[in-house]
Amino acid sequence: MSTELSSEIIAPEGATVVITHRVRNDKHATYEKWVEEISPLAKEAPGHLDWHIVRPIPGISETYAVIIRFDTDAHLKEWMDSPTRAGLIEKVQPLLVAGDDFFVRSGLDFWFTPAGAKAQVPVRWKQYLITWSAIYPLVLGVSFIAELVLRYFGVSNNRFITTLVVTGIVVCLMVYVVMPRYTKLISRWLFKE
Repeated sequence: MSTELSSEIIAPEGATVVITHRVRNDKHATYEKWVEEISPLAKEAPGHLDWHIVRPIPGISETYAVIIRFDTDAHLKEWMDSPTRAGLIEKVQPLLVAGDDFFVRSGLDFWFTPAGAKAQVPVRWKQYLITWSAIYPLVLGVSFIAELVLRYFGVSNNRFITTLVVTGIVVCLMVYVVMPRYTKLISRWLFKE
């Protein structure tokens, strides 16, 4: 994959990049030192929200996955195209079997990793519990408030309109407010084997 980011693949609000590096068998220790060098620089980049590294399983895999989240696509693009990152990627190239491979996702894509991705994914029952525990209070609260507001503005008690408004607000809150913070808050439990 190219190290240039196309503006077409970056979403307008927030973005996550999953970077995969297949490291040569005898270069893992050197790669870990490189991670210690690049990690604080990425974390200091404007708009940085979160950083996770998924290490390979010795004897089974040689691939590392680094997942970095930024608050906007512009900040993600700024980091990915930065001279600092370019220099560090050039430095790590001799340690890699293949090049610097990445894909960018946003919104709901961060919750679920697409098939074939090398990123760590929480077990399904944890995904279920977290999603349910976030949606339940939102639906209760938003339903109550939305019904009051709709009645105030004279909208008749129409189940379809109320459901449309409630689901729109709940999905917006889940994608932009709740899940990014909630998954960060419980990330140790979420990704614990």
